[in-house]
Amino acid sequence: MTKKWVYLFNEGSKEMRDLLGGKGAGLAEMTNAGLPVPPGFTITTEACLSFFDNNRQFPPGMWEQTLEALKTVEQQTGKKFGDPRNPLLVSVRSGARVSMPGMMDTVLNLGLNSETLKGLAQLTGNERFAYDAYRRLIQMFGRIVKRIDGEKFEHILDEYKEQTEGKRDTDLTTEMLKDVVADFKALYKSELGEDFPEDPYEQLRQAVMAVFDSWYGKRAVDYRNFHKIPHDWGTAVNVVTMVFGNMGDDSGTGVAFTRDPATGEKVLYGEYLQNAQGEDVVAGIRTPKKIAELEKDMPEVYEQFVKVAEMLEKHYRDMQDMEFTVERGKLWMLQTRSGKRTAAAAVKVAVDMVREGLITKEEALLRVDPAQINQLLLPRFDPRAVEEAHKAGRYLAKGLNASPGEASGIAAFDADTAEEWGQAGKAVILVRPETAPDDVHGMLKSKGILTQRGGATSHAAVVARGLGLPCVAGCEAIRVDPEKKLFTVNGRVLKEGDLVSISGTTGEVFAGAIPTIAPDFKKETDLITLLGWADEVRRLGVWANADYPRDAIRAREFGAGGIGLCRTEHMFFEEERRPIVVQMIMAETEEERQECLDRLLPFQREDFEGIFRAMDGCPVIIRLIDPPMHEFLPPREELLEEVTRLRCTGENPEELARKEKMLRVVESMWEVNPMLGLRGCRAGIMYKGLTEMQTRAIIEAACNVTKEGVDVHPEIMIPLVSHINELKLEQEKLEKVAKQVMAEKGVEVDYKFGTMIEVPRAALTADEIAQYAQFFSFGTNDLTQMTYGISRDDAEGKFLLQYVDRGILPVNPFQVLDRDAVGQLMKICVEKGRATRPELEIGICGEHGGDPSSIEFCHLIGLNYVSCSPFRVPIARLAAAQAALKERATVTVHKDV
Repeated sequence: MTKKWVYLFNEGSKEMRDLLGGKGAGLAEMTNAGLPVPPGFTITTEACLSFFDNNRQFPPGMWEQTLEALKTVEQQTGKKFGDPRNPLLVSVRSGARVSMPGMMDTVLNLGLNSETLKGLAQLTGNERFAYDAYRRLIQMFGRIVKRIDGEKFEHILDEYKEQTEGKRDTDLTTEMLKDVVADFKALYKSELGEDFPEDPYEQLRQAVMAVFDSWYGKRAVDYRNFHKIPHDWGTAVNVVTMVFGNMGDDSGTGVAFTRDPATGEKVLYGEYLQNAQGEDVVAGIRTPKKIAELEKDMPEVYEQFVKVAEMLEKHYRDMQDMEFTVERGKLWMLQTRSGKRTAAAAVKVAVDMVREGLITKEEALLRVDPAQINQLLLPRFDPRAVEEAHKAGRYLAKGLNASPGEASGIAAFDADTAEEWGQAGKAVILVRPETAPDDVHGMLKSKGILTQRGGATSHAAVVARGLGLPCVAGCEAIRVDPEKKLFTVNGRVLKEGDLVSISGTTGEVFAGAIPTIAPDFKKETDLITLLGWADEVRRLGVWANADYPRDAIRAREFGAGGIGLCRTEHMFFEEERRPIVVQMIMAETEEERQECLDRLLPFQREDFEGIFRAMDGCPVIIRLIDPPMHEFLPPREELLEEVTRLRCTGENPEELARKEKMLRVVESMWEVNPMLGLRGCRAGIMYKGLTEMQTRAIIEAACNVTKEGVDVHPEIMIPLVSHINELKLEQEKLEKVAKQVMAEKGVEVDYKFGTMIEVPRAALTADEIAQYAQFFSFGTNDLTQMTYGISRDDAEGKFLLQYVDRGILPVNPFQVLDRDAVGQLMKICVEKGRATRPELEIGICGEHGGDPSSIEFCHLIGLNYVSCSPFRVPIARLAAAQAALKERATVTVHKDV
């Protein structure tokens, strides 16, 4: 039996979206609801996939079914395809299962030729209209089906429009349109060496092939890549009876939404053109009218359209995007689909529809993409200004969208300059080959960060996300020269002080300033309502990564229930502290080192006190020092150059002696792979007194604020443990310090010791580790790096993004958690750890903690919380709720089965 490839509109339904595409399912649903839909049929998405599987040949039986369906349409309309006396004309339109507006192709007026043209003119009594329809067919068929440059057709049309008074296509006379048709046909033949096809069935066959082919057109592929839409879905093809909006002032065409897609306001929103065909509205050939003006121009049509819009929204229980045509006073509906909307509109529509009783709270939570929330909480460019920048040639390059948000500022090429300008009130974009920890002071005063190298988990990206700063990293098309204080890209040079705009959301970089729209969380009342509903549903806790009291305050404002990662080393990089850290590293005796640690302790204690106060009543996980010690010292190459210069010049012997000593220390600490060297718990074990000082600062701070009435819950995290003996040694040593401090202060504090699971061996021996650790926190950035054997900072700029683009990897594993390998290590770790200690608290504090897919996995394997940058807390709250709802739905389905 031959497979069914073609469905008449009255044979379909909205449940058949995957097979008929969104447009086909919508046309079927409207037909069955008795709305005015032109007769037609849909060729399925399966036919499209088979077309590509069979070397661009229609699947067996598809063309025959198409011709049969066309006969049914002829019966429904009383017209005949190719009949000179009463011609049936059709359009061929694409339609994937999800909306991809403008990404694929449409061809109108198929069935017109030199004979049917006369019949159309006679039937309508409007020769001008018939020739206008014919020139549109030749133009669209030539451009879309035969790939002739569309500008060549437009050039001919413009020459004729210039001869009219109004300079518009509607001002062209019948005789002019006859000449346009002749010129279009001549262009077609000169480009292709063949005549425009007279056979209507050949027109239809080639148009269907062209729509199938548009599934793999560049813009469609790029769109799917960006929106993570699978390439193996295919597009359906909708063959629809033509209705004409270009038959005079009682005709027209338009696009409308049941609500404002920019704001979500409940108001009919859209545009229409009188005496026009569908593509005229989107092509911008003429300035359309607001949909409200239709009430004045065609009051009866407007009244009917309003009723149809209300009915469709109630039926689909979502904002609808509708296309319509009015032919001689009669309304025809050509499409309905869920409307694309901005982040602000998505939230408002979801919340309003709950209040209106159209959807439930749970449905509202599933309607909003967590990524959209990000757009609401970070400065973002005005889309119109971005469009203008592209048109003006100000687009420079694209890098990794490492930290979302958008900003404009003057380019600064070193951290000191960025800090100086930032303190002076200037908006600064810090541009570096890559950032290092000692750039933090400049980053803190910048509006955004642009780096030539590095990836989504590079220093620049991690710090930027924590600060809520936009960051474009790994932008390898630019060449940054910090010495000359400039960067070059495609022959252009931008110098220090030049205006630059970056989008950490898209990865785009522009010359000049682009205006931004500033958000305010407290004013986002609909979002606050939605997140309140999310908190009622989610099981996962949502905590935040915060290194300073100001970060903790911001995290609580965004709804964080704790601090999942406070990185103590960031505190050491501040200006008044770093020289003490350098002295400690270079100390030649235990006494010298201890004296430095004693000087650092008050700074650490003060920082922790501020964080504890901000997080009154909530847990705070503080990670003991993690990076290699050499990061606090100048780079080896820089010191070598300076020592060589001083030796050659003989100037400043004291400075030479100091630099030589520092070089000796750096040389002694030099490692081939420092990320796998003396860092984390290993530094705590090898540098006597270092982690003891930190633990004393934490517990002293906890005792001090407890006396103030603050409810404090410190959790001390020992990083980079790979063997139980490392944890045992450190934890037993630090437990003594904690107890000693509490005895000195006369205060009991509810504290815990735990570890960061970032080494595969620790995950696989979690049952042993849990004998000591009271909590685990997955450091998935390092766990991913060690599982893949990839240096993240090198890989993302060199090959990892190409791996994703070429399909070698499905996604960047540093942005989306790899469930198959890293995820399996986590699952084993959870099971083994809780086998030893059933009440073991387990969370995640890598940047995966703010990624919706990764959050879902954390929910499924039973973690207690996820922790992410403060600005991603609202995203995580919604994603955690969605994970709970999806799991609930899965369980319900299984019960029903």
